Amino acid sequence: MQTPPTAVSPYPLPRHFEREQLVLQAAGVQSWQQLADLADVDLRRLASRGGALERQLLKLRGQAQLVAILGLEPAEAALLLYAGIASCRGLAQASPQQLLTQLGRLERSLTGMAPPRITAQQVRRWIQLAQQQHGQAGRSRN
Repeated sequence: MQTPPTAVSPYPLPRHFEREQLVLQAAGVQSWQQLADLADVDLRRLASRGGALERQLLKLRGQAQLVAILGLEPAEAALLLYAGIASCRGLAQASPQQLLTQLGRLERSLTGMAPPRITAQQVRRWIQLAQQQHGQAGRSRN
């Protein structure tokens, strides 16, 4: 049986999150779910210790919430993050065609002219999942 993405360690993070990784690990954050569960006040406290930037921690939490709440793979959530979707709420409000265009551009910039891996069907499914979650959750707790 495959381990769910929420239980998987988010480490190692990309190099530009190196300081944030050190702070999160020192705080005992060892899974995507634990990272997703951090409140704004927790992120502020972690950033105030020095080393990590609150803005970067917010991005990481957004990615973790896409993994933990929607069940996306970490790489899919990272792609959405770099396309400007940093939360379930943002994904729920996204236009499928516009997001697919953004993701296509981003993929081409990263992989050249390789065929796109993200399909319109995937994007619609992600948005639908986010809309369902956003409707169930009402307002964000943060």
